[in-house]
Amino acid sequence: MLPTRWAPRSSPRWRAQRMLWDGAPRQAVLLYACAAVGALAPVVLLVGVGRIVRAAAGDRQATWPWIAVSGAAIGVLLVGDTVRDHVAGIARARLTFALQERLMTALIRPAGIAHLTDQGNLDALAGAKGALTGFQPANAPLTQVALAGDRLGGLAACVLVGAFRWWLGAGLLLVWLAVRRPLRTVITEHVAALGGDAGKIRRAVYFFELATDPAAAPEVRAYGLGRWTVDRLREHWLLAMAAAWSVRARVYRTVALTAGLVVAANLAACWVLADAVAHHRIGLAELAAYFPAIVATSAVGGISTEDIALAWMLASLPDVERLEAGIARSAVPLGGARPVGDLPRRTIRLEGVRFAFGDRPVLDGLDLDIPVGASTAIVGANGAGKTTLIRLLTRLHDPSGGRITVDGTDLADLDPADWQRRCALISQDFARLPFTLADNIGVGASRAALRAAAERAGAADLVAGLPDGWDTPLGVPGGRDLSRGQWQRVALARALYAAEHGARILVLDEPTAWLDAAAEADFHRRFLAMTRGLTTIIVAHRFSTVRRADRIHVLHDGKVAESGDHDTLLALDGRYAAMFTAQAARFAGEATAR
Repeated sequence: MLPTRWAPRSSPRWRAQRMLWDGAPRQAVLLYACAAVGALAPVVLLVGVGRIVRAAAGDRQATWPWIAVSGAAIGVLLVGDTVRDHVAGIARARLTFALQERLMTALIRPAGIAHLTDQGNLDALAGAKGALTGFQPANAPLTQVALAGDRLGGLAACVLVGAFRWWLGAGLLLVWLAVRRPLRTVITEHVAALGGDAGKIRRAVYFFELATDPAAAPEVRAYGLGRWTVDRLREHWLLAMAAAWSVRARVYRTVALTAGLVVAANLAACWVLADAVAHHRIGLAELAAYFPAIVATSAVGGISTEDIALAWMLASLPDVERLEAGIARSAVPLGGARPVGDLPRRTIRLEGVRFAFGDRPVLDGLDLDIPVGASTAIVGANGAGKTTLIRLLTRLHDPSGGRITVDGTDLADLDPADWQRRCALISQDFARLPFTLADNIGVGASRAALRAAAERAGAADLVAGLPDGWDTPLGVPGGRDLSRGQWQRVALARALYAAEHGARILVLDEPTAWLDAAAEADFHRRFLAMTRGLTTIIVAHRFSTVRRADRIHVLHDGKVAESGDHDTLLALDGRYAAMFTAQAARFAGEATAR
């Protein structure tokens, strides 16, 4: 398990190591042991090869011990790589799960959903998942272990070179340490510049996903949007990369200067080695050991692709805490700890309720009574605030002004999670859960309860038509996908199951939007029987759905403009009557055309 919070002042490198030692301590010990063995075995191999070459020129019997040593070093390298990969796979799985669990906990902890629409949180979430860069933060500590092994191997190579000339080994070590710091600094700055504007990168990623999404493919092609999406991807990507290009000159300059220093140092080392061979101070045996060792010293301070990948991973790691802080800042606190108990019994009342998204008011002084045990319909033009009203009633948001009461008790005083369990909700974008059909309707529910909910929702034929019935996986690779109308029946069955098992308020936001005409007519025939005795709140554009409600409210300009049953509102000849007449005329025209 990852720690709840890392030390706020610690560096990302230290945080990554804390993540490894807290999340996979046994694997950490094994990985560092493998790294140490993998670093020292090549040096042993170099020494062994040198001794073999020397012995081969004289007493051949003396080569056998060194052949055994060299063979053992090769075996250790091969076995060590296998063990390291296996242990790293276990550690990676543990760290990935722990990081995902931490992100999920942060996202689902708030009772409301305001934090899920905050752009800063979305950027931090994408960074924490590695979605913007392709580098998973959970891999950072494993990459650090691998690089630590490389550094140790480079240090051992410096020691081996020092056995030839101590000052040469020390000099190469100092050169590599001197160039490593500026190289790492410019790489860190370059990565920070590349990922600095996560919003622009996320928009570029969106256009890529749009162009490659099978669901969007028909319309992208039908409307000739293919070239347009590619152009938008290029536009937003270039904007995102502008900051990185501004530091390119310094990156190239630093790389050129350090490369010049490294080349000069290695040429000098090779000259010293060649001079020693030319003057017979060392033989071919020593040359076979020292020359590869000079090359291997680069691991002390050289920058590899793993270093660059690590920089990306470490840049993403603080996004975890940034996301948690952003959620704490942007999530609207939903107070209240009072149990809901048997509420509501009489009335849910909205008094002067106001709500706005940013500077845009949606509800402005709305007054509304919702009687318990009756059906209430909410209608209005697009953008009138119908879905916002639903979110307030289910406490996904709290009003910015006014209040909502339940039998006289302020809804803000009630436990939000307890209240939400009393609400069975079908939203416009209903969930398509990647579970079996049974778990999509009710996790752990009995088959009898599932059958009852499916029959009431008109989904019994759907169950019969699936290859494995209730156990058919939906929406996952290897499973079955459903049409939107079928998914809506599943969502309706889920809400009806919840209503039978503790939920007292059924909230339907466009319940028949994806049903065909026959299915919609069947839904209406069943509707009163399905919802009898329930407090039902319906949001719909189709008046064939809302006309059967006990009470209908028309929203306009953030307030209730008209209220009454269907016949009363038609007689009033106001907004409801105008909308109903227009819709009826459209359907009549379509029927005539057919």
